Amino acid sequence: MQVKRFGVSLEENLLKKLDDLVQRHQFPNRSQAIRYLINNTIVEDKWKGNEDVAGAIVLVYDHHKRDLQNRSTDLQHDYHDLILSVQHVHLDHHNCLETIAVKGPANQLRNLADKLIAIKGIKHGQLVMSTP
Repeated sequence: MQVKRFGVSLEENLLKKLDDLVQRHQFPNRSQAIRYLINNTIVEDKWKGNEDVAGAIVLVYDHHKRDLQNRSTDLQHDYHDLILSVQHVHLDHHNCLETIAVKGPANQLRNLADKLIAIKGIKHGQLVMSTP
């Protein structure tokens, strides 16, 4: 991949915010921060345009909650065409972490994630999407 150089003019206060971002995220330089911001914007546009994206649904729950795992599995079967893999990790005696790798139209992934996160007993859930 060939790298092209170009100049950017920014107001002083915006440059300060860029430098703060570089420091906060520990980017090696401003160029890497700008790449990060551009890629984030591209992914967000794909989400909004309901384009195909890839991502992960992360769930934390108490596996002792009655019928939670059955409800989650049934829902995952309803969306089997979007699910690439599922990883189940035991955090401690009560809590489990499940990572569901997904790929498909952004709206369908959001819909699946919302339904899973809404299951009674889910302590925390989040959908992370990126470009495929």
